[in-house]
Amino acid sequence: MYSGEIEVQAKRKALAVLQDESSKLVNAARSLLSAYTMMLNEDSKGVHSSMERIKGIEEEIESLRRKITMDVYEIGSLMVNREELLRTIYLIDEIAGYMSGIAFRLSVLRADIFNGIDKDVQSLLDLLLDEIFKLNEMARALSVNPMVVIDISPTVQRLEKQIDEKYRALVVRGLNNFTDSRDLILLKDVLDGIEGIADKCLDASDHMIILALNM
Repeated sequence: MYSGEIEVQAKRKALAVLQDESSKLVNAARSLLSAYTMMLNEDSKGVHSSMERIKGIEEEIESLRRKITMDVYEIGSLMVNREELLRTIYLIDEIAGYMSGIAFRLSVLRADIFNGIDKDVQSLLDLLLDEIFKLNEMARALSVNPMVVIDISPTVQRLEKQIDEKYRALVVRGLNNFTDSRDLILLKDVLDGIEGIADKCLDASDHMIILALNM
């Protein structure tokens, strides 16, 4: 088999893994929304079930990441853009880890901590799901029409900015409304995690743009 054929096959496999990872990430984000809703409803079993689903998805994504890393390593320098592909795949893995951490924190939080800000946090999570959904669209476009990736990227940037603005506003409200330091720390951990995911999604989007420009 020619080296060119090996590279093409490896790139297709890596893109397929990236698409599979990003699809799983959408499911994890939906489960995170479910965990939040169930936490507000004081449904501890439901929260735990959602947390386990997210943890399972995280493990699946990690397994995919390890496998494709070995495949790319074996091909070595024959594969162009391997660094950008691997960086993007690793970022998806990191995002799944963030989600698992947020779900765990939700499982130990009291619903009344979100009194007065529950709808704002819901809005924040909705924006995050939208951003992850757009990231999934970008991953799928890479193997079909790479230029679509560039068209979608401004939406990801806009959503990240909206999440950042809402995050800052919620942190300020938390500082003003909470006197219990434990409650504030736990709440800020959740908000920090959401904002961190948004940043990682933007980073992944930037790497996908580089991939699209080189295809």
